[in-house]
Amino acid sequence: MPTNPLLDFTDLPLFDRIRPEHVAPAVDALLAEAETALQTVTTPAFPAEWLSIAKALDVATERFSRAWGAVGHLNAVADTPELRAAYNEAMPRVTAFWTRLGSDERLYAKYKAIDPAGLNPEQRQAHKNAVRNFVLGGAELQGAAKERFAAIQERQAELSQKFSENALDATDAFAYYAAIGELEGVPEDVVSTARAAAEAEGKDGYKLTLKMPCYLPVMQFAKSSELRQTLYRAYVTRASEFGDPKLDNTALIREILALRQEEAQLLGYRSFGELSVVPKMAESPDQVIKFLRDLAVKARPYGERDLADLRVFAAEQLGMTDPQPWDWSYVGEKLKEARYAFSEQEVKQYFTAPKVMAGLFKIVETLFEVNIRRDDAPVWHPAVEFYRIERAGQKVGQFYLDPSARAGKRGGAWMDDVRARWLRPDTGVLQTPIAQLVCNFAEGVDGKPPLLTHDDVTTLFHEFGHGLHHMLTQINERDVSGISGVEWDAVELPSQFMENFCWEWDVLKHMTAHVDTGEPLPRALFDKMTAAKNFQSGLQTLRQIEFSLFDMLLHTGYDASAAAPGDVMALLGQVRAEVAVMPSPEFSRTPNTFSHIFSGGYAAGYYSYKWAEVLSADAYAAFEETVGSNGEPSIETGRRYRQAILEAGGSRSAMESFKAFRGREPQLDALLRHQGMAEAHAA
Repeated sequence: MPTNPLLDFTDLPLFDRIRPEHVAPAVDALLAEAETALQTVTTPAFPAEWLSIAKALDVATERFSRAWGAVGHLNAVADTPELRAAYNEAMPRVTAFWTRLGSDERLYAKYKAIDPAGLNPEQRQAHKNAVRNFVLGGAELQGAAKERFAAIQERQAELSQKFSENALDATDAFAYYAAIGELEGVPEDVVSTARAAAEAEGKDGYKLTLKMPCYLPVMQFAKSSELRQTLYRAYVTRASEFGDPKLDNTALIREILALRQEEAQLLGYRSFGELSVVPKMAESPDQVIKFLRDLAVKARPYGERDLADLRVFAAEQLGMTDPQPWDWSYVGEKLKEARYAFSEQEVKQYFTAPKVMAGLFKIVETLFEVNIRRDDAPVWHPAVEFYRIERAGQKVGQFYLDPSARAGKRGGAWMDDVRARWLRPDTGVLQTPIAQLVCNFAEGVDGKPPLLTHDDVTTLFHEFGHGLHHMLTQINERDVSGISGVEWDAVELPSQFMENFCWEWDVLKHMTAHVDTGEPLPRALFDKMTAAKNFQSGLQTLRQIEFSLFDMLLHTGYDASAAAPGDVMALLGQVRAEVAVMPSPEFSRTPNTFSHIFSGGYAAGYYSYKWAEVLSADAYAAFEETVGSNGEPSIETGRRYRQAILEAGGSRSAMESFKAFRGREPQLDALLRHQGMAEAHAA
């Protein structure tokens, strides 16, 4: 009988061999191993020493988290009914163990008994975090409160998983088979893909879905307002009372919020928002709310101007006197084409996936003094690629790239870690980090390579920034190496930082080749893109603030225990009335697929994107200040950034790392300037 691939830790995960039936036995075996290790280190005779505990306990829990991480990853990128069932069957046991570990008062006592004076700086930071996390994990709770805390963790894990499943299933369940006459204006590659999808099912017409590579171009380019309305309505009502009752997330949202509130109160906090900022850079929910409201005031005049421009253009050029919510993307695209004389479709022809990857690798190799080359690994889908990063011939890290959208794959884009850099206490061998970079781009059609929009390119650079943070670390203590231990509201700094390079001519010219002619992106077209860079940035900023403020208010001032079904939407309505300038329809159910906060770790933390944007814009300003006469970014500045921020990982506070790089605290000016809102700041 073959061995269980989830129990093979010799090197890379055996993704091609993992089957649903492997999950339960692997979880059983690894849980037993971790449980034994926990009992060993918590005996009175076991020494309260950092390395002794690490050698016994951390080795066992790291194996467990790596195996479970592989299962969770496959659940996100290759979902099947069988795998989902196996995942959901094991999840309560997994959650219960981590909750028990994080609240074990005997283990907490061992950590408190460790003398920090005997630790190196990395270990001291990890120790400090661990003691704090025990408190937040309920280690100081007793009796019934502790039991309730554990039950809350288990139920929250179930609800978050169910929320995610409902959002995926509701997205996958929708299909509209359009006639060719309805598709006027829709890009050719999208039409070809839609036809192939219908043919694969033996159906007539063109299969349109709510996956982004189909949905977005239809909203931007389809001339038929009726078609746009059909897709829009389906999209904004996913997983709500307007669809399949089995996939409605409304009740889950209420229960998740009530449990979070109860968890916070058990730990002595007034709200989940208060609890959530404890390990973050922000000092309080009030500070976050003030930051968001101040930014909203600065952005609002720009948002109002953006909307006025759209209304005038719609009336004068498109004959739309009363544009509806499903019309705005179309109007915006038409206005951009008219104002800047180019379209996203024109630009897209130059961004073929292989050329973009080569350009991304070139800037990373140049700036961070590494080499990236193809490598071999078992993968979960034929579209997945695997690479290694080296410096001076030595392996620094490795990563998987899963670029394309498909059924059974969660929407969006993300970076996840397979394993962290760690000087292993059991073998003394340095373990190198491995990352997964996941996107949802359209596949190539008619034998041509996939074409990326400029937004897709930016997304790729964003996720690669997270990957670099994880892979270029020089920290050997697992819990503070790479992204581990980095404050959640600073973790977006390296990802947003990388996005800036997508607007640099000297970078962009190396990553474009027209899909038919091979010609690079013309400078004139790039100049039009740059001129349009901040097109509707006021509206986009207000939209991000709307999500962020809604999230924080939902987790602070909203009483989940007394909530009626409409209360979440009522709160969103209040936030929109305060912040938004573009009206939203009554039937929109944005919270029902707001996976970031209900199943993605951003609860009371969605503001992190805007918060970290201040850091990333200011960090990038250092490159703008040191750019060479030839337009090339400074290698010296790249080295300082790498050493101060990427290599330091979570081994010190994000503010310390930022100041080590910039020589001062962050300032808002660069963000406002980058988004074309600088004069509002001056006013």
